[in-house]
Amino acid sequence: MNNNKLRPKTDVSFSERFTINSVNVNFVIFPDWSQSEELLLLELQQVIKTVISHPDSNQITLLININGICENDANFILSTVAMNLLLTENFDVTVECEILLLGNLDEIEMKALVPFLHGRIILQNENLEVLSLFLMENIPVYEIENFSKIHIGQLIFDLSNRLFQEGRWTEAIAQYKKLLEIQWRNADIYYNLSYCYRQLNLLDEYFQTLQQGIELYPTEGRLHFSLIIDLRRNGHIQEAILNAEKAARCLSNDYTFQILKHLTVPSIYENQEEINFYRQRFSQGLQDLIQQTYLKTTEEQHSALAGIGRLTNFYLSYQAQNDIDLQRQYGKLVHEIMAANYPQWVVPLSMPKLQPNQKIRIGYASHYLHSYSGTLWLTGWLRYCDRQNFEIYCYYTGNEPDPVTQEFQSYSDVFHHIPHNLPAACEQIIADKLHILVFPEIGMDAQTMQMAGLRLAPLQCVAWGHPVTTGLPTIDYFLSSELMEPENAQEHYSEKLIRLPNIGVSYPKPYIPPVIKTRSDFGLEDDAVIYLCCQAPFKYLPQYDFIFAEIARRLAQAKFVFLRGTLLEPRLKRAFAAVGLNSEDYCVFLSIPERLDYLMINLLSDVYLDTFTWSGGNTTLEAIACNLPIVTCPGEFMRGRHSDSFLKMLGVTDTIAQNEVEYIEIAVKLGLDQAWQGAIAERMSQNHDRLFDDKACVAGLEAFYKQVCSQHFSS
Repeated sequence: MNNNKLRPKTDVSFSERFTINSVNVNFVIFPDWSQSEELLLLELQQVIKTVISHPDSNQITLLININGICENDANFILSTVAMNLLLTENFDVTVECEILLLGNLDEIEMKALVPFLHGRIILQNENLEVLSLFLMENIPVYEIENFSKIHIGQLIFDLSNRLFQEGRWTEAIAQYKKLLEIQWRNADIYYNLSYCYRQLNLLDEYFQTLQQGIELYPTEGRLHFSLIIDLRRNGHIQEAILNAEKAARCLSNDYTFQILKHLTVPSIYENQEEINFYRQRFSQGLQDLIQQTYLKTTEEQHSALAGIGRLTNFYLSYQAQNDIDLQRQYGKLVHEIMAANYPQWVVPLSMPKLQPNQKIRIGYASHYLHSYSGTLWLTGWLRYCDRQNFEIYCYYTGNEPDPVTQEFQSYSDVFHHIPHNLPAACEQIIADKLHILVFPEIGMDAQTMQMAGLRLAPLQCVAWGHPVTTGLPTIDYFLSSELMEPENAQEHYSEKLIRLPNIGVSYPKPYIPPVIKTRSDFGLEDDAVIYLCCQAPFKYLPQYDFIFAEIARRLAQAKFVFLRGTLLEPRLKRAFAAVGLNSEDYCVFLSIPERLDYLMINLLSDVYLDTFTWSGGNTTLEAIACNLPIVTCPGEFMRGRHSDSFLKMLGVTDTIAQNEVEYIEIAVKLGLDQAWQGAIAERMSQNHDRLFDDKACVAGLEAFYKQVCSQHFSS
């Protein structure tokens, strides 16, 4: 790629030359060099004159493809054009226009060029053969006659958005920043620029961009929303609340920010006192929110509907307390908002009569009928369904279909994919006249919570994809597990509790690949005792941080491998310092984006440390499939007893602790006693069939379905 300004050409490579000029607005043309010289000169003269005449010509680079002509001949023709423009129009091309010649580019160079093109100028005679090779489908095209009307800012904005849509975050950032430099501003620029920074995990730039956007556009809700949610997610709870209060002032009629103002709680806690403080704050905030919720006007109804359609109270249940009262209050509020917006869908429904040869119609509605931890287990319920007596309807309200989605579809008699359309999904469920509607989870997806706040079937159930009571008056039964629930479990649920056999779900045995990596691939020492700590940060409560330090104090080779970011690092530093240790000598924070690497880490670890109060679900089941010894301590609530129930069903209970002291002792013994660790792993390996693909729970589930339906048929 060579520069032509009627001066001696410099020997600059394509990548260097184009990097230098990538700050400009770049247009490309594809002349047909085979046409007559007279026509060629006229066409080139017209397009160059048009570019020079543009108000922002000093910021424009014209790229001229020279396939079909040698470089010297192209330079001669362009020199002729430049001389003609100087004599007839008094345009000095050497000053007013930058022209670069595009020679014979290879495929890599063409792909590198395309993201920097703002547009193509259409010529009357073009080299169509070369044009077809340049992957120009998404490049905007402009006619010469309209070129002068194009604003330079719009060109950069269009390219920025194209790069954004293609996920080219770094290139998009450069273009968005260029827009801000030329004072071309709108809320989209700040939102998209912040999103690019977030995708690259440049959090300081991400937050700064959102804050700058809010200062200029204080009523732009999505800027406020992103800032509040991600401040909270990244441990900046006080800033999140302050910004929620600010947003509620700027957008006083937007119910979303009333929810955030009153109900925001941390994703992780610095100490146990914080848990009590924020729980009290939530409780009072919920009372205030309920009192300040007005549903008289259509505007109020729609705003409240939109608010609960964006948020759930997901983080509340990670405080390790009985949430039934707070969930009931919130569930009642959700139901009232849904009733105000959809009064036709809150009335009781009679059980459809079962005609001869008809089957009981069971519906499963979820945003997550794809590869997702909260619903993966559901495939077993469908796979082993009694087809003689039940007809299965699935309603997929998300939009990330994958091979697991195909599994759900293949196991369904009727499969509806209705993404992000609450009324359409509800209408379809009503039309199908189900006997029972089951939500695999309620509490993770806001639209699912909305649907569950309606009466779409005579009987409605929730399973333990999110193992917390919903508090919704429209959910009749909670489908749980006899092995997970304590004796007083009904006290934790607003729904009637159903204890299905064993762990309550039929979890498919995961495929575990052979070990094809080593510890050194992950920067881990061969002689270390690897304790895998793979839960999300919000599952780790501060009152248990001392356990890691105590294990390390007794076992110098201990390495605790955390896989979900570094949010816990400051807390762990304090916990280790309290016993005279440096956490950096023991704690390793890895980013494992690929599933294969995640399974390799399981296979290369020595011990899996379960979390207190909210234990692992899928992670524990996958660790068991890898024969990785599990240390767990059952909690007060079902959500803290998953791993306990898995090990009991597996018949390997040696590593179940009854308190923190036992937990530490078992973890240390597994690290010190290789023979015992190996024996535990071997017993796990031999007993997989007891745990995975369990059919007894499916039989228990279907017995429940038949029983509750028969009660309604006879009433």
